[in-house]
Amino acid sequence: MALNTSADAPLPVGQVSRLIGGWIDRLGAVWVEGQITQLSRRPGAGVVFLTLRDPSHDISVGVTCYRQVFDAVADVVSEGARVVVLAKPEWYAPRGQLSLRATEIRPVGIGELLARLEQLKRTLAGEGLFAADRKRSLPFLPQLVGLVCGRASAAERDVLENARRRWPAVRFEVRNVAVQGVNAVTQVVQAVKELDELPDVDVIIVARGGGSVEDLLPFSDEQLVRAVASARTPVVSAIGHEPDSPLLDLVADLRASTPTDAAKKVVPDVGEELDRVQLLRDRALRTVRGVLEREERGLAHALGRPVMERPHRMIEDREDFVDALVGRSRRTLGHLLDRADSELSHTRARVVALSPAATLERGYAVLQRADGHVVRSPEDASAGEELRARVAEGELTVRVTD
Repeated sequence: MALNTSADAPLPVGQVSRLIGGWIDRLGAVWVEGQITQLSRRPGAGVVFLTLRDPSHDISVGVTCYRQVFDAVADVVSEGARVVVLAKPEWYAPRGQLSLRATEIRPVGIGELLARLEQLKRTLAGEGLFAADRKRSLPFLPQLVGLVCGRASAAERDVLENARRRWPAVRFEVRNVAVQGVNAVTQVVQAVKELDELPDVDVIIVARGGGSVEDLLPFSDEQLVRAVASARTPVVSAIGHEPDSPLLDLVADLRASTPTDAAKKVVPDVGEELDRVQLLRDRALRTVRGVLEREERGLAHALGRPVMERPHRMIEDREDFVDALVGRSRRTLGHLLDRADSELSHTRARVVALSPAATLERGYAVLQRADGHVVRSPEDASAGEELRARVAEGELTVRVTD
């Protein structure tokens, strides 16, 4: 129920705390799951104090229980264990502090954890977070590698030493985080996001050594899986050993069996690359030499041909042929001219023989009237008419007498 308060009529702190306690007292008992982060069992004390934390969020709450309640599970429960408790919320008014009073504590078994992981795996796979087409290829030679690992851990040493041994110039941006326990998920997620925001980071490696199923649970957390799925930078998962397979392996762009394997897959080996370059250079040199030798042989063969040794030989050989053709042409032309001359002489003789001048040369004369008409018959002329008589040497004028 809302309270009627104002700046002029405020409630005392004690009354507010008692009211909150009254509201909380009306709440019933609830089952709560979390991870034990702090555990206090003082000798002789009848109450056990512990802190229950949500592994996926930075939220925790204090829990108290009677010693006999905790003793029932004391052999299987310790700090870092996941438990389910039946507890009733309590409000400690003098300090204004909320806690849970546990009446039953149950450890979360491995089988139950694995079943939950399998259910989460199916859910995330249904969203397509593990699809192969989402995975990005790693750069051939990353200039700056982001590394998320435990502080001074064997995983960090394996990645750095193997990577620098393979390519001494490679640089690392390292984020040391908790890789197990209650703070692991939050710190790993934060480190991945920080490295993903750096524009110079080409690839991110999340590395951790082997461990139990409980130790590797942070790397199957839904919050971490979604953070890696949304990262723009390629992520390599190098968690545990070969048999270990947290959900991070499925969402990462590349899975490495060990941190050492991650270094080998992310950074190329300078010696191998130099050998490959030398091999390619040798192959290119052999190819170029083969082409040059083939062309040299072709050139030598071409230069060895007679026409190249005596370039004018072809002209000399053709000169006799041209001379023969010229001679044949001249003879043919001479025959043609002789024949034409003979035919012309015969034609000329016939023309001369048949011409009127030849007839006149034989003593004949041609009579023409004044108008130029040739007299062919006596009837063509009349008595007393003057005619022209054309003879071989000239013309005469004659008169017709009868």
